[in-house]
Amino acid sequence: MGETIKTPPRGPDLYTPEQRARRDSSVWTVVQGVLAPLQFLAFALSLVFVINFLVNATGYDAAVLSVLVKTGFLYTIMVTGAIWEKAVFGRYLFAPAFFWEDVVSMLVIFLHTAYVLSWIFDLQDPRGQMWLAVAAYAAYVVNATQFLLKLRAARVASTRAESSAAPDYVAGLSR
Repeated sequence: MGETIKTPPRGPDLYTPEQRARRDSSVWTVVQGVLAPLQFLAFALSLVFVINFLVNATGYDAAVLSVLVKTGFLYTIMVTGAIWEKAVFGRYLFAPAFFWEDVVSMLVIFLHTAYVLSWIFDLQDPRGQMWLAVAAYAAYVVNATQFLLKLRAARVASTRAESSAAPDYVAGLSR
């Protein structure tokens, strides 16, 4: 006769109901939502300038300025992200839900800061500086991918939570 179809088991949710409520009511969630695409835009434009310099050996000043702007966005999103993490999870960094994202974020900050110090103190020639920027950008891409995957997981979990609030679907088809 009819079979009851149950929702498949799922892993632990990214947020507890209390954390989800804090996330949804926090102004820092909006700030992160605005800063993240702006940082990505700064990254994309800067990457064009950096690659142009590496390929054509022209536009060094534009490439430097673009990396500094991108780094400014990074520092801003990292500080506001730590405040967001404190508001939602009760700690500024390394909350269990975002531990690995925060670990890779530290690498991203280290590489961007190394670039800035290399530029300020002229520790490398311009090509070396730009290759350091490329390394920082590669780490940023990994980190951004981590966060996008986490955002997708949170959306999937939220959708599952909404659907599990409804009664299980009963297939009433008889054979």
